[in-house]
Amino acid sequence: MMDLGRLRALHAVAVHGSVAKAAASLGFTSSAVSQQIAKLERETRTVLLEKQGRGVVLTDAARELAGTAHRVLALVEQAEVTLEEQRGAAVGRLLIAAFATGARGLLPGVLAELRDSCPELDVRLLESDPYAACELVARGEVDLALVQDWPSVPLPVPAGVSRADLGLDQVDLLLPADHPLAALAVVPVERLLGRRWTSVPAGNICHDWLVRTLREAGEEPDVLYQVGEFETQIALIAAGLGLGLVPRLGRGPLPAALVARPVLPEPTRRVFTLWRTQASRRPAITAALTAMQRHWALLATADHPSG
Repeated sequence: MMDLGRLRALHAVAVHGSVAKAAASLGFTSSAVSQQIAKLERETRTVLLEKQGRGVVLTDAARELAGTAHRVLALVEQAEVTLEEQRGAAVGRLLIAAFATGARGLLPGVLAELRDSCPELDVRLLESDPYAACELVARGEVDLALVQDWPSVPLPVPAGVSRADLGLDQVDLLLPADHPLAALAVVPVERLLGRRWTSVPAGNICHDWLVRTLREAGEEPDVLYQVGEFETQIALIAAGLGLGLVPRLGRGPLPAALVARPVLPEPTRRVFTLWRTQASRRPAITAALTAMQRHWALLATADHPSG
């Protein structure tokens, strides 16, 4: 009989496209995943991975087996949900995917609460862009995702995935304190035309929103600096290298050389959670959702997110 852990490792490689990414999603080392695949090859007497350049690709037999593994893991999940529901306690493993500022600004308190209130629950965190996180939930690679989108750039939610809204996170214009726009209490979006910008890289939901917003205002934005971390964006803005539209959630204190100004119309992003509908009865999902809602409310009263 095939080992379930080895099937899980093969399925992760098939989903993520590499041993390293599969290992990150499973919380293992690349070496551990490679060993699991090697044992599965010996067990099935079948070559499953072939080297291609610096990476690996699945053989035809491996793709067939990965499809079977997906169906098996779905059945296992259903059984786990039923057993956990019968026990009435949050147990087992819960893998949460979250966008970077959500992981920094909201989840530390949530994870600490789950650690203390659900001692039998093994909670793990994977940082992921909302586009990817949504797919990971749909494929069963993560149990719960904290994601965000914009009213003008909605995140498509696949069938079989449920959603619970947390609220709105306001976005401010960050600029040097001596910049002419800093004298305004509120900056109309039209005044943002003709500026130089820092932003997250193209393909990220925040970048897509910035580009669409400025295009609708009548300009193709000039994004000179594309960096993944908002802290790096803030450092570039403080050096006078451009402006940035940065959300409040997880932002932290600004350098003395920078100021934040609201923009009109007010840009806000929607923050919400996703999970597979078939797991809705799982106590671990319920506990995590409740903790997220509680800590979001605490942030709202501290005037970080709005709404």
